[in-house]
Amino acid sequence: MRGHDSQWTELMRSANAGDKSAYHRLLKSITPVLRAAARRGLVRAGQPTDQSEDIVQDILLAVHLKRHTWKPEAPFAPWLFAIARNKLIDALRRRGRRVFVSIDDFSEMLPDAQPEETVPEREVADHLNSLPPRQRDVLQSIAVNGASIKETAAKLTMTEGAVRVALHRGLSTLSSRVREE
Repeated sequence: MRGHDSQWTELMRSANAGDKSAYHRLLKSITPVLRAAARRGLVRAGQPTDQSEDIVQDILLAVHLKRHTWKPEAPFAPWLFAIARNKLIDALRRRGRRVFVSIDDFSEMLPDAQPEETVPEREVADHLNSLPPRQRDVLQSIAVNGASIKETAAKLTMTEGAVRVALHRGLSTLSSRVREE
């Protein structure tokens, strides 16, 4: 790559000085390298390589549009590969890197579900009844009946903030009592 870099750097210097032939040779020289890099990047990301040519074209367009930002005293390859990396990342983001795998493919590897331990209803009622009335009513509404904070606030004529505080305090109290047992 070092040989290429010094050659590319000289070609870019000449191209920026107005030598169209040097610019053409530069683009012709970097294109196969960019194509291989785009394919490698897609494969590494677990994506099909069918979009590699589009990525190469995006890179070449960016090089053309941004060539005035390259500093002639700097090597060309790091500047080029920074653009290439960013264009690859942009392409992967546009694609979305979601991979969908059917759970059926792994069903034999999953452990059999163990039945959840449930707390008897009487024990839940005893714990709730041990709370102050506001906390008990809020916990009953939200945790047992499945109401939302907004619905609970309306039903108990409380603000939503007061419901949240009562819920938090009730849960903290119950948690402390269960730990003690």
